[in-house]
Amino acid sequence: MTDLSNKGIFGEFTKGFWKENPILVMLLGMCPTLAVTTSAIKGLTMGLAVLFVLTCSSLIVSIVRNIIPKQVRIPTFIVIIATFVTMVDLFLKAFLLDLSKALGPFIPLIVVNCIILGRAEAFASRNRVILSLLDAVGVSLGFTVTLILLGGIREILGMGTFFGHVVFGPRFDQWVIMLLPPGAFITLGFMLGAKNIIDRKFEEKRKS
Repeated sequence: MTDLSNKGIFGEFTKGFWKENPILVMLLGMCPTLAVTTSAIKGLTMGLAVLFVLTCSSLIVSIVRNIIPKQVRIPTFIVIIATFVTMVDLFLKAFLLDLSKALGPFIPLIVVNCIILGRAEAFASRNRVILSLLDAVGVSLGFTVTLILLGGIREILGMGTFFGHVVFGPRFDQWVIMLLPPGAFITLGFMLGAKNIIDRKFEEKRKS
Protein backbone atom coordinates (compact mmCIF):
# COMPACT_ATOMS: atom_id res chain seq x y z
CA MET A 1 0.00 0.00 0.00
CA THR A 2 1.52 3.31 -1.10
CA ASP A 3 1.43 6.21 1.37
CA LEU A 4 -0.35 9.49 0.69
CA SER A 5 2.56 11.85 1.37
CA ASN A 6 3.13 14.66 -1.11
CA LYS A 7 6.21 12.88 -2.45
CA GLY A 8 4.23 9.66 -2.82
CA ILE A 9 1.38 11.36 -4.63
CA PHE A 10 3.72 13.19 -7.01
CA GLY A 11 5.68 9.99 -7.65
CA GLU A 12 2.56 7.97 -8.42
CA PHE A 13 1.42 10.55 -10.97
CA THR A 14 4.74 11.14 -12.73
CA LYS A 15 6.13 7.59 -12.86
CA GLY A 16 4.15 6.75 -16.00
CA PHE A 17 5.80 9.52 -18.00
CA TRP A 18 9.35 8.22 -17.70
CA LYS A 19 10.31 5.75 -14.96
CA GLU A 20 7.44 3.33 -15.70
CA ASN A 21 6.41 4.48 -19.17
CA PRO A 22 4.23 1.63 -20.50
CA ILE A 23 5.82 1.74 -23.96
CA LEU A 24 9.42 2.84 -23.42
CA VAL A 25 10.05 0.88 -20.23
CA MET A 26 7.49 -1.91 -19.78
CA LEU A 27 7.01 -2.48 -23.53
CA LEU A 28 3.26 -2.96 -23.10
CA GLY A 29 0.55 -2.28 -25.66
CA MET A 30 2.94 -2.85 -28.54
CA CYS A 31 0.20 -3.94 -30.96
CA PRO A 32 -1.70 -0.61 -31.05
CA THR A 33 1.55 1.31 -30.55
CA LEU A 34 3.04 0.00 -33.77
CA ALA A 35 -0.18 -0.34 -35.77
CA VAL A 36 -2.05 2.95 -35.30
CA THR A 37 0.78 5.49 -35.06
CA THR A 38 0.96 6.40 -38.74
CA SER A 39 -0.14 9.90 -37.73
CA ALA A 40 -0.19 12.07 -34.63
CA ILE A 41 -4.00 12.32 -34.57
CA LYS A 42 -4.36 8.54 -34.50
CA GLY A 43 -1.87 8.34 -31.65
CA LEU A 44 -3.75 11.05 -29.76
CA THR A 45 -7.12 9.34 -30.28
CA MET A 46 -5.85 5.96 -29.13
CA GLY A 47 -4.13 7.58 -26.16
CA LEU A 48 -7.26 9.44 -25.07
CA ALA A 49 -9.30 6.24 -25.42
CA VAL A 50 -6.85 4.43 -23.13
CA LEU A 51 -6.88 7.42 -20.74
CA PHE A 52 -10.67 7.24 -20.40
CA VAL A 53 -10.83 3.45 -20.07
CA LEU A 54 -7.90 3.13 -17.66
CA THR A 55 -9.02 5.99 -15.42
CA CYS A 56 -12.64 4.87 -15.19
CA SER A 57 -11.86 1.18 -14.77
CA SER A 58 -9.19 1.87 -12.12
CA LEU A 59 -11.70 4.00 -10.22
CA ILE A 60 -14.34 1.27 -10.20
CA VAL A 61 -11.86 -1.52 -9.45
CA SER A 62 -10.42 0.40 -6.51
CA ILE A 63 -13.89 1.13 -5.10
CA VAL A 64 -15.06 -2.51 -5.26
CA ARG A 65 -11.69 -4.17 -4.59
CA ASN A 66 -12.68 -5.42 -1.15
CA ILE A 67 -15.97 -7.02 -2.21
CA ILE A 68 -14.84 -8.91 -5.32
CA PRO A 69 -14.24 -12.61 -4.58
CA LYS A 70 -10.72 -13.71 -5.46
CA GLN A 71 -12.06 -16.52 -7.63
CA VAL A 72 -13.68 -14.10 -10.11
CA ARG A 73 -11.29 -11.16 -9.78
CA ILE A 74 -9.90 -11.20 -13.34
CA PRO A 75 -13.26 -11.87 -15.09
CA THR A 76 -14.76 -9.00 -13.09
CA PHE A 77 -11.96 -6.66 -14.14
CA ILE A 78 -12.47 -7.62 -17.79
CA VAL A 79 -16.21 -6.92 -17.58
CA ILE A 80 -15.55 -3.50 -16.03
CA ILE A 81 -12.94 -2.65 -18.68
CA ALA A 82 -15.14 -3.93 -21.52
CA THR A 83 -17.97 -1.65 -20.38
CA PHE A 84 -15.87 1.49 -20.77
CA VAL A 85 -14.27 0.25 -24.01
CA THR A 86 -17.75 -0.20 -25.48
CA MET A 87 -18.61 3.37 -24.48
CA VAL A 88 -15.50 4.68 -26.25
CA ASP A 89 -16.14 2.55 -29.33
CA LEU A 90 -19.74 3.74 -29.66
CA PHE A 91 -18.70 7.37 -29.11
CA LEU A 92 -16.12 7.23 -31.90
CA LYS A 93 -18.57 5.55 -34.28
CA ALA A 94 -21.19 8.21 -33.50
CA PHE A 95 -19.05 11.35 -33.62
CA LEU A 96 -15.68 10.49 -35.21
CA LEU A 97 -16.52 7.83 -37.75
CA ASP A 98 -13.45 8.37 -39.95
CA LEU A 99 -11.10 7.96 -37.00
CA SER A 100 -13.08 4.96 -35.81
CA LYS A 101 -12.60 3.30 -39.19
CA ALA A 102 -8.92 4.25 -39.28
CA LEU A 103 -8.28 2.70 -35.87
CA GLY A 104 -10.22 -0.40 -36.87
CA PRO A 105 -10.29 -3.23 -34.33
CA PHE A 106 -7.70 -1.66 -32.05
CA ILE A 107 -10.28 0.25 -30.01
CA PRO A 108 -12.26 -2.91 -29.06
CA LEU A 109 -8.95 -4.66 -28.39
CA ILE A 110 -8.28 -2.22 -25.54
CA VAL A 111 -10.26 -4.76 -23.48
CA VAL A 112 -7.28 -7.11 -23.53
CA ASN A 113 -4.59 -4.41 -23.53
CA CYS A 114 -1.90 -5.40 -21.03
CA ILE A 115 -1.66 -1.81 -19.78
CA ILE A 116 -5.31 -1.68 -18.70
CA LEU A 117 -5.62 -5.12 -17.17
CA GLY A 118 -2.14 -4.92 -15.68
CA ARG A 119 -2.82 -1.68 -13.81
CA ALA A 120 -6.18 -2.98 -12.59
CA GLU A 121 -4.61 -6.16 -11.21
CA ALA A 122 -1.28 -4.82 -10.00
CA PHE A 123 -2.33 -1.45 -8.63
CA ALA A 124 -6.02 -0.45 -8.55
CA SER A 125 -7.09 -3.68 -6.84
CA ARG A 126 -4.57 -3.07 -4.05
CA ASN A 127 -4.70 0.69 -3.44
CA ARG A 128 -7.11 3.40 -2.44
CA VAL A 129 -9.09 5.45 -4.94
CA ILE A 130 -6.92 8.58 -5.02
CA LEU A 131 -3.70 6.65 -5.65
CA SER A 132 -5.40 4.44 -8.23
CA LEU A 133 -6.61 7.51 -10.11
CA LEU A 134 -3.18 9.16 -9.99
CA ASP A 135 -1.57 5.97 -11.23
CA ALA A 136 -4.12 5.54 -14.03
CA VAL A 137 -3.92 9.14 -15.25
CA GLY A 138 -0.12 9.26 -15.07
CA VAL A 139 0.42 5.96 -16.89
CA SER A 140 -2.17 6.71 -19.57
CA LEU A 141 -0.82 10.22 -20.16
CA GLY A 142 2.67 8.77 -20.53
CA PHE A 143 1.23 6.30 -23.02
CA THR A 144 -0.58 9.10 -24.89
CA VAL A 145 2.44 11.39 -25.12
CA THR A 146 4.58 8.54 -26.40
CA LEU A 147 1.98 7.63 -29.05
CA ILE A 148 1.76 11.26 -30.20
CA LEU A 149 5.55 11.52 -30.42
CA LEU A 150 5.85 8.24 -32.30
CA GLY A 151 2.95 9.05 -34.62
CA GLY A 152 4.17 12.61 -35.12
CA ILE A 153 7.66 11.53 -36.19
CA ARG A 154 6.24 8.98 -38.62
CA GLU A 155 3.72 11.47 -40.02
CA ILE A 156 6.28 14.24 -40.47
CA LEU A 157 8.78 12.01 -42.24
CA GLY A 158 6.20 9.92 -44.09
CA MET A 159 3.79 12.62 -45.25
CA GLY A 160 5.45 15.93 -44.46
CA THR A 161 2.58 16.94 -42.17
CA PHE A 162 1.88 17.13 -38.43
CA PHE A 163 -1.73 16.78 -37.24
CA GLY A 164 -2.64 17.26 -40.89
CA HIS A 165 -0.83 20.59 -41.22
CA VAL A 166 1.94 20.86 -43.82
CA VAL A 167 5.40 21.00 -42.26
CA PHE A 168 7.59 20.68 -45.36
CA GLY A 169 7.10 22.17 -48.81
CA PRO A 170 6.02 20.32 -51.97
CA ARG A 171 9.63 19.42 -52.77
CA PHE A 172 9.91 17.27 -49.66
CA ASP A 173 10.70 13.66 -50.57
CA GLN A 174 8.37 11.62 -48.37
CA TRP A 175 9.80 8.61 -46.60
CA VAL A 176 7.12 6.10 -47.44
CA ILE A 177 8.75 3.46 -45.26
CA MET A 178 7.78 5.49 -42.17
CA LEU A 179 4.10 4.75 -42.87
CA LEU A 180 4.76 1.03 -43.13
CA PRO A 181 5.38 -1.48 -40.29
CA PRO A 182 9.19 -1.23 -40.61
CA GLY A 183 8.92 2.51 -40.01
CA ALA A 184 7.13 1.88 -36.71
CA PHE A 185 9.85 -0.50 -35.52
CA ILE A 186 12.65 1.83 -36.64
CA THR A 187 11.15 4.89 -34.96
CA LEU A 188 10.36 3.06 -31.74
CA GLY A 189 13.86 1.61 -31.70
CA PHE A 190 15.41 5.08 -31.90
CA MET A 191 13.08 6.32 -29.15
CA LEU A 192 14.04 3.41 -26.88
CA GLY A 193 17.71 4.04 -27.61
CA ALA A 194 17.37 7.75 -26.85
CA LYS A 195 15.67 7.04 -23.52
CA ASN A 196 18.36 4.55 -22.52
CA ILE A 197 21.10 7.04 -23.36
CA ILE A 198 19.39 9.78 -21.33
CA ASP A 199 18.90 7.42 -18.38
CA ARG A 200 22.55 6.41 -18.54
CA LYS A 201 23.71 10.02 -18.60
CA PHE A 202 21.56 10.89 -15.58
CA GLU A 203 22.83 7.84 -13.71
CA GLU A 204 26.46 8.75 -14.43
CA LYS A 205 25.82 12.32 -13.35
CA ARG A 206 24.16 11.15 -10.13
CA LYS A 207 27.12 8.93 -9.24
CA SER A 208 29.74 11.56 -10.03
